[in-house]
Amino acid sequence: MPPARLAAVIAGVPVAALVLLWATGNAAAVPALLAALLVALWGCRLAVAWMGEQRALAAVLGRINAGAPSGAVPPSMGREVANELQLLADTARARAALVDRLLRAEESIVERLPDPLIVLGQDRAVLRANAAARAAFGADLAAVLRHPQLRAAIDRALAGGSGAAPQSADLRVPVPIPRELQAMVVALDSPLAGGTGVLAVLSDRSRERAVERMRADFVANASHELRTPLASLIGFIATLRGPAADDPPAQAKFLGIMAEQAERMNRLIDDLLSLSRIEITEHQPPSDQVDVRGVVERVLAGLQLSIAKRGVRLNWAPPAALPSVPGDADQLEQVAQNLLDNALKYGRQDGVVRVTLEAAEPGGRWPARPGLVFSVCDDGAGIPKQHLPRLTERFYRVDTGRSRAVGGTGLGLAIVKHIVNRHRGVLLMESEAGSGSTFSVWLPAA
Repeated sequence: MPPARLAAVIAGVPVAALVLLWATGNAAAVPALLAALLVALWGCRLAVAWMGEQRALAAVLGRINAGAPSGAVPPSMGREVANELQLLADTARARAALVDRLLRAEESIVERLPDPLIVLGQDRAVLRANAAARAAFGADLAAVLRHPQLRAAIDRALAGGSGAAPQSADLRVPVPIPRELQAMVVALDSPLAGGTGVLAVLSDRSRERAVERMRADFVANASHELRTPLASLIGFIATLRGPAADDPPAQAKFLGIMAEQAERMNRLIDDLLSLSRIEITEHQPPSDQVDVRGVVERVLAGLQLSIAKRGVRLNWAPPAALPSVPGDADQLEQVAQNLLDNALKYGRQDGVVRVTLEAAEPGGRWPARPGLVFSVCDDGAGIPKQHLPRLTERFYRVDTGRSRAVGGTGLGLAIVKHIVNRHRGVLLMESEAGSGSTFSVWLPAA
């Protein structure tokens, strides 16, 4: 209320009474007018003082609301008012501190949940995603939320309202790598969502499903691929016990073949187990920093005997400085080992193997972000184009007889593909019959 109006309210009745007394002749004019003037002045002073106290009180309450100290209270308000304002300020600060602790605790709990958690509004817009969701899906979160099964579960949850039962859905998403998820969607009244929103928790079930498939695949693949070497061993053992029991030259020959078949079975089982372990963790990107140049040089050092035996000339001249990559050093060593093994086995005798490691230019044939490219190029017979799309399939061989003759299991490139997938990389295979082959692996830089 403006001070003039407040003064009129305060002094209006006394002034009106004095004017009435003067008008009826019950009071002299000059004393009545002087008294009315004094009452009006007193009312203005009282109104100004009252408005000043109101402004001071508003300032104190504003500081309390902002969480600042209440400051000095005008003495005219009295000690009781000052004490109550101080109590109000202390209570407000205590409540603000409690709310802040609760918010930080809630933030910490949500951020540290191991499963991806996403909050959506009524318009399906993402209002919040925790650290697990950002790490698991990154820029691909929108693509995951467009999955038909997940969209249907969200629609059912919103239609049922906050009192409806949780909705579940099993999804298989291809980005950023193929994985299997179990979604639990709950509708809730959330101030963050501005009304009824949706809370979605996406639990990664890729490992459990991979273990189930691994058991079935291992039995199927092992029984199929081990049948031939086992039949050979059984046949040679029967021969050694029978016709060749007294034939030392035949025994030596057959024992050598048996040793080769046993070694083949050993390699096959090792590769199957390795592939199964990689598939179990394929959905979990590695977090260690790896010097790829050091990895390649260790593999090349271990292959010097094979390189010399094949008479191969090795071209290897990496740059002096290269960035590290997020990776698993043992798995990247498997990639280099398998690609270099293939180049030595299927390249020309006394030929040339070119190994390169360089920083990749973003864009073009590679993703639009910094990375490294590791390439192995041989000058062998090459691979017809129709076989290239199937080279990473388990046990797929372009030439079965030659592959088994050089000790191949048909699993090397399948292992490479799954390791590259786990590292969020790209595998590129280029070859033509009679022109050699080039296998390149792009890995994202740290």
